[in-house]
Amino acid sequence: MSSASIENKIKQLRDELEDHNYQYYVLDQPTITDREYDDKLRELQQLEEEHPESQDPHSPTQRVGGAPREGFTTVNHPIPLLSLDNAFGEEELYQWHRRVEKLAGEAVTYIVELKIDGLSVALTYDDGRLVVGATRGDGEIGEDITANIKTIQSVPLKLRRQVQRLLVRGEAYMPRPAFIKLNKKRQEADEALFANPRNAAAGSLRQLDPKVAAQRNLQVFVYDILAVDGEELTTHDQALALLQELGFVVNSHHKLCHTIEEVYRYCLEWTEKREQLPYDIDGLVVKVNQLELHEAIGRTAKNPRWAIAYKFPAEQKESMVQDVFLRIGRTGVVTPTALLAPVQLAGTTVTKATLHNEDFIRDKDIRIGDAVIVRKAGDIIPEVVQVLPERRKGSEGEFKFPQYCPECGAHLKRADNEAAIRCQGGLACGAQVREGIIHFTSRNAMDIEGLGSKMVEQLLDAGLIKNIADLYYLRLEELLELQRVGNKSAQNLLDAIEKSKDNPLHQLIFALGIRHVGLGAAKVLSKQFHSLDNLAQAGVEELTAVSDIGPKMAESIVDFFQEERNQDVIGRLKTAGVNTQADQGTQGGELEGLTFVITGSIPGYSRKDVQDLIESRGGKAAAAVSRKTDYVLAGEDPGLKAEKARTLGVPVLQVEDLLKTLNGIT
Repeated sequence: MSSASIENKIKQLRDELEDHNYQYYVLDQPTITDREYDDKLRELQQLEEEHPESQDPHSPTQRVGGAPREGFTTVNHPIPLLSLDNAFGEEELYQWHRRVEKLAGEAVTYIVELKIDGLSVALTYDDGRLVVGATRGDGEIGEDITANIKTIQSVPLKLRRQVQRLLVRGEAYMPRPAFIKLNKKRQEADEALFANPRNAAAGSLRQLDPKVAAQRNLQVFVYDILAVDGEELTTHDQALALLQELGFVVNSHHKLCHTIEEVYRYCLEWTEKREQLPYDIDGLVVKVNQLELHEAIGRTAKNPRWAIAYKFPAEQKESMVQDVFLRIGRTGVVTPTALLAPVQLAGTTVTKATLHNEDFIRDKDIRIGDAVIVRKAGDIIPEVVQVLPERRKGSEGEFKFPQYCPECGAHLKRADNEAAIRCQGGLACGAQVREGIIHFTSRNAMDIEGLGSKMVEQLLDAGLIKNIADLYYLRLEELLELQRVGNKSAQNLLDAIEKSKDNPLHQLIFALGIRHVGLGAAKVLSKQFHSLDNLAQAGVEELTAVSDIGPKMAESIVDFFQEERNQDVIGRLKTAGVNTQADQGTQGGELEGLTFVITGSIPGYSRKDVQDLIESRGGKAAAAVSRKTDYVLAGEDPGLKAEKARTLGVPVLQVEDLLKTLNGIT
């Protein structure tokens, strides 16, 4: 065969295989047998091996390839992947509908789709070819899982017609038969079983070896166009039709509804039929169909107002309260928890359920030995919803809150106008110390890499630390005594702890775990008081004079710094060299009152670096472009945020220019 003939044959086989994938996965109308498909795939693979100049990363033969990776890189989503607010029941759904029509200023129609219980993914296509597959992450930054996404046969590597740029969102999931088969195989290999198909799908997509992901029979339903070039779309149902035309699998169980009553009837219909599906769903998603109304209806910081998830009523099962024990959280809140006879709920075995607080136990008259009805609140947190008193035998025992903390022996106290009971042990309480240290080392706090919850517990169990300050006095020889800790990992941990000493003041304030003080408030306090000493000396009046600091937070801050044990710990942090001063060189406030949106990648810097710099100079870093945005900062491959900025007349600056101007990180 001539070179031209071989090239034509390769192209013909690729086109045929892509078309057969479309017929099989999208239209559910296969036109050849699996054996015939495999024969064509093998023929193509042989031709490509014999003619390496014809290699194409988007060929059907290249779905699985490459060596296992060492880790995942991050992806900045050009358009934030928002989460959905929930409606539990008819009344909440109707309340949402009334808000939508009020904001829209007109009657709306809805598209109702099944809410697949899987893992949200974003796919990017350039010139019709898949270039990036990413997890949702926190909505702003996800993980690059392109190699694993390519192993999913239902995801097109090449669109069925040319589109210059396309961003879509979908849900990766594992069908129930594949989940059962996978767990059976793991059981035979004496490996830990996955709790449910959702966990199995998430674990499979985060495999470092794509060959493992390829064996898991994952699927993807695509349900949203985030951005597309050259297409005029006015409704969401048009978008779904375009997605299917381009080669994506769109769930066929979506419906156009003209009234909220029709929406609710469809939700009730699937509440009854959900078990008939070969995959898990945990509700339905209701979206305003008219795309032009989405901007008018708007969004909150986390959720679009034009869409909502209707959640199915939580599955309920009977169990028995075998005992009640207390959990002590980071802020000292004591949560009673029921130890239950094992029961299957929403795909997992439940043996514990929250009893919330003392009032909850008293109001429901929950006793040890009671038969109870259990559910998962929001399909996540197990809780007792009902006692079955008619099943009592007389041997059931009442549970009474102790006066002292079972962890440290400090008094338990209930504050006025609060349902929660709190341990007063503070930093002397082992349980609070454990949770506090885990919080202290977390990403938005002191961000100490390698100090996760398991390592913290190992250090506590070995007696190497008793509070957060002890972390800064650890020695290499001590760490080497721990199980599964080698010289390299021990030194890496010590280096990470040392590095954290130079963190900005706001991270330390947040890390201390002061009640009511979140990351945003910590930044405000750092900017206002400039040092930990100044903050510690501030009174309630001085604190409440600061914008965004209310009376409860102010009182909590004063109480924290008045506690002697907290003062001792802070003193040892200072002695260890932990930074307790705001950088006076970045207190000028050149960016005061300005709002920035960052888009694209910045070689050598993380997005957090740039956000911290902006905020340290008085500016605000926002997630999405709007008319309130003052500037968009563009890095490499800025994407759609820069385009939207130009449409709205928002100035677009090169991020490098701002960095040089501020001379903050160069």
